Amino acid sequence: MRVDIFTIFPQMFGDPFGESIVRRAIDRGLLEITLHDIREHGVGNHRSVDDTPYGGGAGMVMTAPPTFAAIEDGLGDDLPHTPVILMSPSGERFTQQIAREISLLPRIALLCGRYEGIDQRVRDHLVTRELSIGDYVLTGGELAAMVIVDVVARLIPGVIEGASLDEESFSNGLLEYPHYTRPASFREWHVPDVLLSGNHAAVASWRNAQSVAITLARRPDLLPNQDALLDTNKRE
Repeated sequence: MRVDIFTIFPQMFGDPFGESIVRRAIDRGLLEITLHDIREHGVGNHRSVDDTPYGGGAGMVMTAPPTFAAIEDGLGDDLPHTPVILMSPSGERFTQQIAREISLLPRIALLCGRYEGIDQRVRDHLVTRELSIGDYVLTGGELAAMVIVDVVARLIPGVIEGASLDEESFSNGLLEYPHYTRPASFREWHVPDVLLSGNHAAVASWRNAQSVAITLARRPDLLPNQDALLDTNKRE
């Protein structure tokens, strides 16, 4: 998979992609990340990429010409076939399901907004999708792009063992159950007996019950049929 990131602050991306899972994906040849500096296509001696908004108002707006030029130059002939995704607080909320969809694509472009936003003509005629990583406003889209790359990278086939992805949070609509490891007793806090029993069916039942309980407590919005799940847990 190839990811092209368009930003006015490419230096922000050095360390996050040089460690852990993302680095593993790059080293295995499963992921390629290319950074594009929009300022290289800026206007005038100062390589300007922003201007005051028409109609007045606070802040600055990223202008259309350098943004179009950067993406058209960066994607070349692949532009018509490559999703251009804008990082935006007004975009649809990024989810695990969307991450899975993106992980199957051969190439994507992530556009990092800044300031008060980006000229609407970029959104209307270049951007194909807008994503938000949460209900808050960041100083720019760079951190959101890092999050999306991190989430998507681990889903690319071959990056992580498939079994590790099957029961994690959001994979089946529930938050993940608690995990324990050695020692079995620490400061008088003990691992639940069922996890030491060797009874795989009982362990599976306990984990499911824990996932349901945690999801009900923390993210009930993920459970469209709460009453049925509660009844199932009671029976178990």
